Amino acid sequence: MKQTAGRDSLGEFAPMFAHLNDDVLFGEVWDQEAISAKTKCIVTIVALVEISQ
Repeated sequence: MKQTAGRDSLGEFAPMFAHLNDDVLFGEVWDQEAISAKTKCIVTIVALVEISQ
């Protein structure tokens, strides 16, 4: 599945951010199979909780 959320929302306003979000973060980093999807989700949630404190 190809991620397009950044491009759809901010493509015209911030094209570099859209590229980094869609192609690099979700296209390259998130799709790597070195870590399971479940572990990636848990790490993401923990990081967000830490930031909000």
